[in-house]
Amino acid sequence: MTSTIRFTTEHEWVRLEDDGSMTVGITEHAQDALGDVVYIELPELKSYTQGEEVAVIESVKAASNIDMPLDGEVIVVNDALEAAPETVNEDAMGAGWFFKMQAADSTAFDTLLDQAGYDAFIRSL
Repeated sequence: MTSTIRFTTEHEWVRLEDDGSMTVGITEHAQDALGDVVYIELPELKSYTQGEEVAVIESVKAASNIDMPLDGEVIVVNDALEAAPETVNEDAMGAGWFFKMQAADSTAFDTLLDQAGYDAFIRSL
């Protein structure tokens, strides 16, 4: 069975859910590099193109954009992050997710990096 999590070179993770939607967040590597997260601007519920800025994450060190990993529509945002942005530091790959999306083309998920590909990318930095 193939993994249901893929990664982007912008350090986002994308998890394919049973209903076909995809949950998006930032990787452990990204949250570690950012440091303590203090603010998150979540995306609007609308369609975006791959690579388009959809959210902003601010930490004590820097601000960073979150880009749309695939063409599609943001259908749910994790409102809990507005009151508790530190959740991203505590559980980046779980409760610290940013939004759920519906991809315009579900097969595009397979074009993202798998765990081995992402690990190799990190080592190349």
